[in-house]
Amino acid sequence: MWRLAVLVGVVWMALAGRTEDAACQVFEPPLQSAARGLGSDQGVYAEAQDGSVLAAQAADRPVHPASVNKIASSLAVLQRLGPGHRFQTNVLADGPLFDGQLAGNLVVEGGGDPSLVYENAFLMLRRLRALGVRAVAGDVVVRGPFVFNWHPDPNGARFRLALSGRDGAPAWASLERLAPWNGPQRLVDAAIVFRGRPASNGPASRILVHRSPPLVRILKWLNDYSNNVFQLLAEQIGGPSVVEAVARANLPPGLRSEITITDATGEHPADRMSPRAAVALLRALDAELTRQGLSFVDIFPVSGIDRGTLEERLLDHRGTVVGKTGTFPSYGASALVGIARTRRWGTVTFAILNSWVPVVEARRRQDAFVRALLDAGGAVPWPYRPLPSPPFTEARLD
Repeated sequence: MWRLAVLVGVVWMALAGRTEDAACQVFEPPLQSAARGLGSDQGVYAEAQDGSVLAAQAADRPVHPASVNKIASSLAVLQRLGPGHRFQTNVLADGPLFDGQLAGNLVVEGGGDPSLVYENAFLMLRRLRALGVRAVAGDVVVRGPFVFNWHPDPNGARFRLALSGRDGAPAWASLERLAPWNGPQRLVDAAIVFRGRPASNGPASRILVHRSPPLVRILKWLNDYSNNVFQLLAEQIGGPSVVEAVARANLPPGLRSEITITDATGEHPADRMSPRAAVALLRALDAELTRQGLSFVDIFPVSGIDRGTLEERLLDHRGTVVGKTGTFPSYGASALVGIARTRRWGTVTFAILNSWVPVVEARRRQDAFVRALLDAGGAVPWPYRPLPSPPFTEARLD
């Protein structure tokens, strides 16, 4: 009898083991095998619309996120400023206009607008010409934070080059095609002469106001190309410390230690984020955008459609992923985070944070995982058409 009991016990244990193995197979997240293709030590987390986990691997391990930090920065500036916020730049004269010449300086009161480029300068040049300004006895004088062509321009040197017709000729031609005017057709003929003579900085009167495109339009532009002028944008709400505080406030308490933001663009070696914290940030941003009547496509690039970082990614699934890349080889960082619409799981939020994998190989693995997600879930393209004109066309001049 004892032998029979032992035999029954052995059989039962074997069956129990098989049942346990089967249970493991049944309850393994549906994309876990695809996650293993990223490398056993690489971080990934994917979540279905109902919150169920589709893949999780090193999901709670913070690594360097590179430009994925811009998701936190986007959330912070949206919450602090609002999507319709416009940055204001005032142009003043501190001397009278006589016979086409300002008897003083052209004063620029900067408002930290991160989107001022050549075309904006030339729109202002057109308005100055319409006001009768042909020359300035003094120079450009800048007050307050002033950014031009993606760089701080504290003394207005780069801005002056554009107004004086010595820089930006291709942009002048582009502006003429998009918005013709009745003034001089050549930049050299429209340019203002700055004589650089000593001029008194007396009381200044405002002669024009430039208002940037809405913030949501600026965010789309910056995120499409992952432009690091984001750091200057973040300074308008208090800098990286505020971005970090806002990001953590939008995370569940258990995830707040998994994000460290020392630089709003992801350039500092101390920056850290875990895959599951990145997904939680995307969900918080989704909630903020929905509250504002907006969508992810309004501030992030759409794969295979928008020019920029996702322009050549996932071309066989064009238009199905809205996301953000992050690349910083010297920190071992390569990342892809985003949102995909599927028939099976609804809206899927995912974050892949590769660490110390060569960039080309990391991107290959990232795209392979996302393809597996899209194929298994039944990808649904985002309803999206790119805006037909560049952001500067939405700037306003008063």
